[in-house]
Amino acid sequence: MNMISDPRERLVVIGNGMAGMRTVEELLKRESGRRYQITVFGAEPHVNYNRIMLSSVLAGDKTVDEIVINSREWYDDNGIRLFAGDAVAAIDRNAKTVTAVSGLCVPYDRLLIATGSRPLAPAIPGLGLPGVCAFRDLADVDKMLAAARVHKRAVVIGGGLLGLEAAWGLKQRGMSVAVVHLMPTLMERQLDAAAGQLLQRDLDRRGISFFTDGQTEEIMGVARAEGVQLADGRVIPADLVVLAIGIRPNIDLARAAGLEVNRGVAVYDDMRTSDPDIFAVGECVEHRGEVFGLVAPLWEQAKVCAAQLGGDETAAFASQALSTSLKITGVDVFSAGALMAADENDDEITLRDDSRGLYKKIVLRDGKLVGAVLYGDVADGQWYLQLMRDNVDVAELRERLVFGRAVAEAVSAKPIGPDFAAMPDDAQICGCNGVSKGAIVGAIRGKNLASLEDVRAHTKASASCGQCTGLVERLLGFAAGAAAKPAKKTLCDCADAGHDEIRHAIVAQKLKTMQAVREAFGWKKSEGCHKCRPALNYYLLCAWPDEYKDDSRSRFVNERVHANIQKDGTFSVVPRMWGGLTTPAELHAIASVAEKFNIPTVKVTGGQRIDLLGVKKDDLPAVWSDLNKAGLVSGHAYAKGLRTVKTCVGSEWCRFGTQDSTGLGVKLEKMCWGSWTPHKVKLAVSGCPRNCAEATIKDLGIVCVEAGYDIVVGGNGGVEVRVSDSLARVATEEEVLEYAGAFLQLYREEAHYFERTAPWIARVGIAYVKRRLVEDGEGRCGLHARFLHSQTFVQHDPWADRAKGADAHEFAPLLALAEA
Repeated sequence: MNMISDPRERLVVIGNGMAGMRTVEELLKRESGRRYQITVFGAEPHVNYNRIMLSSVLAGDKTVDEIVINSREWYDDNGIRLFAGDAVAAIDRNAKTVTAVSGLCVPYDRLLIATGSRPLAPAIPGLGLPGVCAFRDLADVDKMLAAARVHKRAVVIGGGLLGLEAAWGLKQRGMSVAVVHLMPTLMERQLDAAAGQLLQRDLDRRGISFFTDGQTEEIMGVARAEGVQLADGRVIPADLVVLAIGIRPNIDLARAAGLEVNRGVAVYDDMRTSDPDIFAVGECVEHRGEVFGLVAPLWEQAKVCAAQLGGDETAAFASQALSTSLKITGVDVFSAGALMAADENDDEITLRDDSRGLYKKIVLRDGKLVGAVLYGDVADGQWYLQLMRDNVDVAELRERLVFGRAVAEAVSAKPIGPDFAAMPDDAQICGCNGVSKGAIVGAIRGKNLASLEDVRAHTKASASCGQCTGLVERLLGFAAGAAAKPAKKTLCDCADAGHDEIRHAIVAQKLKTMQAVREAFGWKKSEGCHKCRPALNYYLLCAWPDEYKDDSRSRFVNERVHANIQKDGTFSVVPRMWGGLTTPAELHAIASVAEKFNIPTVKVTGGQRIDLLGVKKDDLPAVWSDLNKAGLVSGHAYAKGLRTVKTCVGSEWCRFGTQDSTGLGVKLEKMCWGSWTPHKVKLAVSGCPRNCAEATIKDLGIVCVEAGYDIVVGGNGGVEVRVSDSLARVATEEEVLEYAGAFLQLYREEAHYFERTAPWIARVGIAYVKRRLVEDGEGRCGLHARFLHSQTFVQHDPWADRAKGADAHEFAPLLALAEA
């Protein structure tokens, strides 16, 4: 580019991070923004990347390429000169130039300072030892990963958001991790004491150790870090010490240039500094006495700054109520506004269930919501945040507000929340990606978007943490009107309630009978219908396995008679063969039954079992009885439950096999058989990546590899083939069983009745499933335990129950139900 002959104004950006490049992106969206020739200096030798996702790179969930925001091609395509790895050393305001460390001097007409922040580093002896690092950029992540490859013990100093992200990432890399925190409870700036204690309890169960009230006295070591000594004398061995106690604005350049600085670079509402030709955005700035460490206000600053650079002198930045969420551990945490009452005039309302790991607190002031802390269930977090931002009067909802939006709106004449018509276009909807109401509405109407998935694809709104999903859905309804595809469908015509709402109420309100559910939701038909009765029966069985009694009248015909009805009115009987294994004695028994009862067809199924087709209904009890005597039980081929666990011969016989896939398949089937699920479930275990058992198109599949077992989920070999998503790699069979039980229980507890795992995962996202099962080890253990508990009430053979002393006369009532 010929910089001398270019007539455009010269904009120089100091800082190639998220805030500076977001400003450039917003500027390039404006026609007036094209009047600038843009030069960018970055201290790091990288293109712009998402710093928030560094914890995912550390944990191994994402690669560096996956967190890049703007590729090198993007800079080239937009005519932007990028000097990566060449930090600016000085600003000359009189000459209006910047000089880089390399000596390169570039003139400017407008200058944007986006130098971000630096890690806080108090004067601790040993801070300069090898093996000590911060957690701030990709170079720090590289140091931590290198240490994790050869060392085993890590200490993280700091129990805030950043420290917990570092601790969890190192834990995922196989290190033993301890966290030292100066305060009595974790994340004290974002959580109250009760939520902080719950967080520490849950992370402790995941294997992270904590030293609270811990003041670091010294980092011990000679040639490299060997441990951390606390002021009270406690010593914690360590091969790696990570400093994550906070950040401070990087203001050195601005101060040296004579700009007004306090804690940060002082900026006005228009994002100008004390020099009108110099702007500043991001973590380096101070606005009205406030500095910023969360991404949402940075996006807003970028929009305002871009507007001002583009000639819109009316654009102004105003800080709003901010929210915090913790995503990396799988523990759901949300907070916004005041953490506690300021004085006796404020009201604090709390809801706590320690056994389920749930905690909610809201703070009310003069009839308005001013604060919320959520732990374990954060679905209503963005709703609470919007109520705060819109200053909604919630006095009439005081008794119900802590229970969440569904309960509050269930007794309200109209939805409680934002007035989209009155909301300004620049109001932020998605904090993670900085997407405004105007951007979403413009995309919906300009591109005729009709679904949440479409909105996510075109705007990124709700595509990251997902906490704004409900708000985006309501905005979709507002903008698209009748064209919007409803995200929630009612269970049936009997009630104006969806699956999720009903499932939540069953647990939250302890509804333990169908009648109780119908009364709670004002069912239009007192007895329900053919759609809702099976669903309610399942939801109650899942929620209360030890109290609710299965209602056979609310099951489909095949489940009523424990066999598959065929088109000619006869039945199909499929005995269970554990992992596809059988014995000569079992084969003799099957052959004898087929001969004795003149069963016309005996077929090997795709699930490695034998199907007896054409059994007369009056013969069913006797067929079951004879099969039972040979040790065969129902294969549940008729059930909304586990069907088969398909296996290959694995390492016992196959020269390619890496693990005992058949043995593992048997263990899985014996753990999971008899379970009721929202839809049929099929499992498979392949002994090597050749995948002879077709594990990658099953609801849950295991592919054995040399290093252990790859667990994949959400596959479907039906009409719409869906290849499964990778969930985790584990090292032992015990871990496979735990993940399998936890996955099935999560599916059991949260999927809609008649929804297979493939559409369920497509709906909630594999990232959500990973958060619940991979990142949240304690939650995974809890799900697995609940699955095993539920299994104690269903792992009995229905054939044996029906065949004990039964004859055709005793079986008649069930057959009558089937015919009905």
